[in-house]
Amino acid sequence: MGRVWRFAPYDQAAARQLSGTTQLSPLAAQVLYGRGYETAEAARGFLDAKLSDLHPPEALPGVPEATDRILKAISENRRITIYGDYDVDGVTATSLLWHCLKLAGADVHYYVPHRLEEGYGLNCEALKSIHDDAPHSLVVTVDCGIASVEEAAYARELGLELIVTDHHQFANSLPEAACLVHPRLPETDYPFGDLCGAGVAFKLAWAICKRLGDGKNASPRMREFLLDAVGLTAIGTIADVVPLVGENRVIVRYGLNSLLDRANIGLKALMHISELNNNRLLDAEDIGFGLAPRINAAGRLGQARLAVELLTTDKTDRAVALADYLNQQNEMRKTVERRMLKQAKEQVTANPDWDNAPALVLADPDWHAGVIGIVAGRVASHFARPAIMISINKQDQTGQGSARTFAGFDLHAGLSSASEHLIKFGGHQAAAGLRIHADNLDDFRAAFCNYVSGNHEVTERDLEIDIDAEVRLADLTHRAVTELDKLGPFGQGNPRPVLACTKVELTEPPRKMGGGDRHLSLRVRQYGRVMRGVSFGNGEWADEMAKVNGPISICFKPTINRFRGQENVEFHLVDWRAEAEEAAAAPTTEAVAQKSASR
Repeated sequence: MGRVWRFAPYDQAAARQLSGTTQLSPLAAQVLYGRGYETAEAARGFLDAKLSDLHPPEALPGVPEATDRILKAISENRRITIYGDYDVDGVTATSLLWHCLKLAGADVHYYVPHRLEEGYGLNCEALKSIHDDAPHSLVVTVDCGIASVEEAAYARELGLELIVTDHHQFANSLPEAACLVHPRLPETDYPFGDLCGAGVAFKLAWAICKRLGDGKNASPRMREFLLDAVGLTAIGTIADVVPLVGENRVIVRYGLNSLLDRANIGLKALMHISELNNNRLLDAEDIGFGLAPRINAAGRLGQARLAVELLTTDKTDRAVALADYLNQQNEMRKTVERRMLKQAKEQVTANPDWDNAPALVLADPDWHAGVIGIVAGRVASHFARPAIMISINKQDQTGQGSARTFAGFDLHAGLSSASEHLIKFGGHQAAAGLRIHADNLDDFRAAFCNYVSGNHEVTERDLEIDIDAEVRLADLTHRAVTELDKLGPFGQGNPRPVLACTKVELTEPPRKMGGGDRHLSLRVRQYGRVMRGVSFGNGEWADEMAKVNGPISICFKPTINRFRGQENVEFHLVDWRAEAEEAAAAPTTEAVAQKSASR
């Protein structure tokens, strides 16, 4: 607790006018207005995003040349190998491009590196294996390769034609591939730089489909494929936590509908085991907490190829078996993750000199290299600072690490500053990976923390909670919350609305739930209206709340809980405070004034 609640500006007359022009409820219009969509034109542009708003695929740097090279390889009956990453973005990008090239008549294969044995990105042994199988192959990377300078040079030495499609941060120089496809290539001006790897692959597939049609439009068969592929692209976009604005918002908005109506055999099996097959509609959270972790679990535990097989198979029995396996892997991942998070917290407690460190660099030989990224994110959030988790290999004493940011710190820049202590690294501002010799761990920790200290400051604003509106529980009718859902899909860059209520009473002692009592369940009442809420990862709040004698204030995200045909309004608790603490907190009026002045 103790975080400042910052309320969005409220102009009742303007919100009422916006409500009339958009046909949204007053609450949804108020949220939209507070987020900067203050005119009817701006609001409609946001609400009515269409597939036709996507930029032409040929505008993406490198796509025209990559399309030429791929179609030439198909006409020459050369093998095309798609080289993908092992995370959800890479798996979905690999699968959708495979489907496209298969429909185009290509001799197409895919290669996904083993996360634990090969690590991220291109590697020379894999390229040698591809060359040995088919010396004249065309290799197309998806979601990787833009920092693989040495590996690209080796591919050229072998005589492999290499097309790199990626969205990650560049190294000091670009790889000398036959062609580079990237939304932020130097000296190019593509208008939307936040596509994920699957988004880049989708644009390339779209261009191929157009060329196989009349040059402007895809054939009916390939158009049907593209409508299917937007669902896979949405999964990759949500899972990679890129901003859900611009093209990404369009992709996810239409991709969620595609998954309901047009999912392939593998996705249907995965949706069934994730208990999403009966949903009347899907939202980004269904993907982020249902489908994506199961796809990711395969790569985290070393079997990413099976996830690609699930998304490409045409055999129902195999799809069901693979979906069941991925579900089991995900349950195993959860157990490993809980244990590692506990150990990470114990490490910090055992090293008091880390209390005031600007970043955390933790290492252990027993940590699973496939799960460190998830745990690094949890550690960064818990300790409110950038965090790096490193799994040390006992045999060769090298470590594989994953980094997660906090409060906007640029991880790629931080790792670059300490690169002399690393074997290799890659990634982007928010998430990155590295390899390191164990002997260099202390020097790296010192160099990295020194850079963070001199180049990053966590401000009060970083710790604030943005609140869209103050409401009564009685305002949260089914219709009102459904109207708020029209502002989705929600995710990075467009978060689910956060609301606040005061003078709320607990109807019963809150209780802990979930494995390790990690989560919180509570029921609250305000002026006779009772509502159930949950808070994930905050089970310790149950004991704190039980000590409060009096009303509390809560801020939360309202949701519709859909279960077995029933729909109920509930909430996800974000923060709370006893109302006796209100006087010590930043005044709401001041927060409103600060927010208004910043616009």
